Amino acid sequence: MQTEISVEILVQIVESVFMTMMSLDVSPSDASWKPTGDRLTSFVHLTGDWNGAVLLDCNPRQACLFAGLILSMDPPDIVDDDVRDVLGELANMIGGNMKCSMPTGVRLSMPTVMEGRDYDLRICGSQILERVAFQCAEGHFWVTVLVTKG
Repeated sequence: MQTEISVEILVQIVESVFMTMMSLDVSPSDASWKPTGDRLTSFVHLTGDWNGAVLLDCNPRQACLFAGLILSMDPPDIVDDDVRDVLGELANMIGGNMKCSMPTGVRLSMPTVMEGRDYDLRICGSQILERVAFQCAEGHFWVTVLVTKG
């Protein structure tokens, strides 16, 4: 079964998650994909009648800001386990909201978080369905939806 995840739906989900969880206004941007430098990527897999993944890419400063907002504390100065947990939970919330518009029986994996410099992440057998740049006060971040063969 093919399920369409449109840019419009993805934008609505991301804007809603960021506003609801952090009171953070984010909006889509035309920024080019720049997977270089220090960054974090959190992702969850969706499996069942639809197979794919949703990825959230941001820089460490943004990840710390997101953690501070969600945990109602000053943003940490460095990426720690709390920051990684928050970033994983953001991918989980975006994926969970996507799952609501998918066939019954689609399951969501536990989140995974990668951190480093100039790394390349590949989920075998996948292709990009949608990639949207967003902007907030701390700059740009990206949300990518991949689709894989079941």
